[in-house]
Amino acid sequence: MMNAFLSHVPPMGIYETLYAFRDTFGSFMGTEGTHPWSQGFPLTSQLKKFGGPELPKSIDITWEDRLYPKAWGHPKLRDAIVEYYNTQYRSTITAENVMIFSGGRPGIYTVLAFLKKHVTVRIGNIEWPAYLDIMAQTKTNYEIVPFTKENNFHPKNREYFSRKNSDKETSILPIISNPQNPSGQTRWGEELRELIEIAEQPKNGLLLDEAYEMFHSPSVSGIEFIKDLDNSNIFLSGACTKGLQSPGIRIGWIIASKSNIEILANYSSFGMGGVSHPSQHYAIKLLNPSRVKKARKAVEEHYNWQRERYGKAFKEMGISVYTGNGGFYHWLELPEGMTSNELNKRLFKRGAAILCAFDCDMGRPHSKDPSYITPYARFFRFSFGPLLPETFEADINLFSEVYEIYKEEALG
Repeated sequence: MMNAFLSHVPPMGIYETLYAFRDTFGSFMGTEGTHPWSQGFPLTSQLKKFGGPELPKSIDITWEDRLYPKAWGHPKLRDAIVEYYNTQYRSTITAENVMIFSGGRPGIYTVLAFLKKHVTVRIGNIEWPAYLDIMAQTKTNYEIVPFTKENNFHPKNREYFSRKNSDKETSILPIISNPQNPSGQTRWGEELRELIEIAEQPKNGLLLDEAYEMFHSPSVSGIEFIKDLDNSNIFLSGACTKGLQSPGIRIGWIIASKSNIEILANYSSFGMGGVSHPSQHYAIKLLNPSRVKKARKAVEEHYNWQRERYGKAFKEMGISVYTGNGGFYHWLELPEGMTSNELNKRLFKRGAAILCAFDCDMGRPHSKDPSYITPYARFFRFSFGPLLPETFEADINLFSEVYEIYKEEALG
């Protein structure tokens, strides 16, 4: 038997759900006849009902695009990102504050990979599953911020920066997705201003993942409140994945101080080699000012509508809804005596799947220790991101049918 040279690494929790679904249903999620309620992607087609623009169908490629890309990103894309933020949020960043990555998560991974050892990350007990995998692989020192029904899965800003009396010198970097995945809870307005104000204080920083920036009314970015980016340890993560409806082109970015961007670019020069020029050209088209204005409006209106009607349907079933006003997920709790894991097993047989809260639990062991009991066993994330408007009744009918049968068996 071969002596493996590579250390084992488990897949992100979402993929374990996908593999379990395939083993039960016989085909992968996303194929015809399946219902991707566990999936974290938006519709990748035009949102005509709300005036959304068409998605670009082609790009022009020249001989220069077949050369190696620049380590920090295509100049035109960096300029497009600068124009977008400075126009939409009245910021004053320059291209030297922007670094392009092949998606949002490589940027987040890189920031944590080069985080100094004296920095402690603080992260909510419930967050995007990949954060746990990334922190484990980068050997990040992290602490959990409680997420409970009592605080409505929305801790106060200062809870992310709390220090024990003996640890006043500790440097802290909270990781927060905003709007939050999976709950949709959103920090905006004065609350977001306060978060940024605290993050700019000495020995503080912030990694703010804004993948769902456009899925809130109004669209929300912490960049609006940053006073001195170049003298801070604030990192803003953005991407074309969600609001720009193009997860497949794998374009994301980190906005940070010029000195921190230089470090990330230095890494790219040997560890990444830059990002595909064709993908960056496609992103430039997505960020065309007149186009992105229409896209923001359509995404906001479409997903507000979907969030409201799915939320109403779940409440009518008797399921507790703890969803905020952002993102494209519902954060839900089953009645006592039921578990999301058992519900999922039943949904698999009907070609559907949800994401159990266990996978979003940042307090669980990364080793997937089977003895660990999550405090969120009755919770789950339901995604309406990829669902077409016309499937609403069929989706709710299928979910309700499986749920009611399970409820009757479990509770009598």
